[in-house]
Amino acid sequence: MKKYIFALILLLLAVPAARAQKGASYVIGFYNLENLFDTYHDEGKNDYQYLPDGSNEWTEVKYAKKLRNMAHVIAEMARDNGRYHTVLGVSEIENRHVLEDLVNEPEIADANFHIIHYDGPDRRGVDCALLYRPEQMTVVSSESIPFDFNSENIEFEMDKEAQDNFRTRDILMVHGIIAGEHFAFYVCHLPSRIGGKGQDLRARGGEIVYEHARKMEEQFPGIKIVVMGDMNDNPTDDSMAVYLHGKEDIEDVEEEDFFSPFLSMLKAGYGTLAYRGEWNIYDCILTNYNLTHAPKGTLRIQPLIKKKKKQFYGRVFSKPFMTNQSGQYAGTPFRTFSGGQFIGGYSDHYPTYIVISSK
Repeated sequence: MKKYIFALILLLLAVPAARAQKGASYVIGFYNLENLFDTYHDEGKNDYQYLPDGSNEWTEVKYAKKLRNMAHVIAEMARDNGRYHTVLGVSEIENRHVLEDLVNEPEIADANFHIIHYDGPDRRGVDCALLYRPEQMTVVSSESIPFDFNSENIEFEMDKEAQDNFRTRDILMVHGIIAGEHFAFYVCHLPSRIGGKGQDLRARGGEIVYEHARKMEEQFPGIKIVVMGDMNDNPTDDSMAVYLHGKEDIEDVEEEDFFSPFLSMLKAGYGTLAYRGEWNIYDCILTNYNLTHAPKGTLRIQPLIKKKKKQFYGRVFSKPFMTNQSGQYAGTPFRTFSGGQFIGGYSDHYPTYIVISSK
């Protein structure tokens, strides 16, 4: 009860200040930072390869290079958009410390990003987190949602013992206020595709988010919701299209659905990562009905690209410096490691974002 009263007080205090931002545009995005580890061992985390004496020979020099690279991408997105992200979800980060180092990088320090992060149970030791600008969003509450197998719709491949021992990333939910309007942001990194498996697990991940989002809509009528993350699935896969009710066409989005803007972009040839010569968009962003079909004068998703008479409501951010320019992997994301060797790149994923505005 005390927690609820405290959140309500924060909410009432935040609304007048937040409304001053009304009419502006806000960038909402996601970036898989590809194993942003520091050089120290965290108890209980399998970070041994990211130590100076580990297999990656992960030194302070390499770590500093990685931080500069991540900050440079964020800064370049800001230069393209004329403003920093209001909200940037991230994945594959080891702990809060690496995010503190990142947001204090000189190239993006003036963004004044604040951090929301929970240590999760993932066996590899990576978590999701949210960076946000407190001048533009006031946080009301946040929650780390654990993965579970409590589904009536999915038949799991794992037996009960394997389920009890399974550990993956939690889903981060942040409830905040932008321009006087309620928002919920979900940041995901759904289970891996290693060995061609996990379709049932990713379906459950989508289902967990959907069930929680529907409860938020009941508790806060009119709340606007953004789901983002490295889904390890394309927006055409069941986790996104069936269990998260993601719709390709904006006019088909009904009250119980989500708009999936990167679905049509995938079909048009866009991609955030390449595997065996095939482009995928695992870095999905979806918006609920309230944000997709918001009344005029309130915040709603905006079209960003027009191509062959078709409007696209998302962007895959890629620049030449983020891309291999030669060799076997020419044209694909320029990553940190390749073949076990440090090559000094950025990430094996391109970031994605949407823009919301009341215009």
